[in-house]
Amino acid sequence: MWHGEYRHPRLVEVYDIEHLWGWEDDFFMRVLAERTAPRVLDMGCGTGRLAIAMAGAGHEVTAVDPAGAALDVARRKEGAAGVRWLQGSFEDLPDRTFDAAFMTGHVAEHIVTDEDWSVALHRMRGALVTDGRLVLDSRDPAGLPWREWAPDDTRRDIVLADGSVVEAWSEVASTDKDVVSVVHHYRFDDGLELTGSAAHRFRDEIQLRDSLRVAGFRVDQIYGGWGREPPGLSGDGELIVIAIAEPRMLP
Repeated sequence: MWHGEYRHPRLVEVYDIEHLWGWEDDFFMRVLAERTAPRVLDMGCGTGRLAIAMAGAGHEVTAVDPAGAALDVARRKEGAAGVRWLQGSFEDLPDRTFDAAFMTGHVAEHIVTDEDWSVALHRMRGALVTDGRLVLDSRDPAGLPWREWAPDDTRRDIVLADGSVVEAWSEVASTDKDVVSVVHHYRFDDGLELTGSAAHRFRDEIQLRDSLRVAGFRVDQIYGGWGREPPGLSGDGELIVIAIAEPRMLP
């Protein structure tokens, strides 16, 4: 269904260096603070930056990711003891446990097929209490985000904690309707070359709204940027969704 892109320990180190705290994290923390949510799920937590911050703010946080190497890094960070770390995916979520659930870092894009996306949303709904909130982000396909993944535009040097430098770049491997496959290249100082590949499914606002409704959610807000601009009116090129878990129909 959904697999973490960064499973090799050395790629996880690169990921952690590149993905520092940003304005998107500030946005998610503000959204979390807007309503009481003692129990929080961070689905696709990566190396744990946001999960640890949410726990530090007083929430009971469960952080889930399929990549054990990413969780190993997360567990070693300051404040990690305040988070329950779980290697797994949507099928491992407990029922009716969380007051809020987050899928950040464009995790939603990596759930490619309609069937898997439906299963993921239904499992997220099952894991939330009634009126619990689901918060997720996905790139807006109207902005053609895949055009930014060209070698000349993405080539960069990444300085690791030990001072060594990794040369990195990305390229689009294939496009098929709404699915774009991308290969990320990494060349280390010691000559090691690694790649990480990922498929991205870009759903538009209508597709997101319809799939969430079918899964038992009511869309509360959709923003186009981290300043809460409407879709299409921000240079961020995002679709940031806040959805509410509707009461479940009794059989």
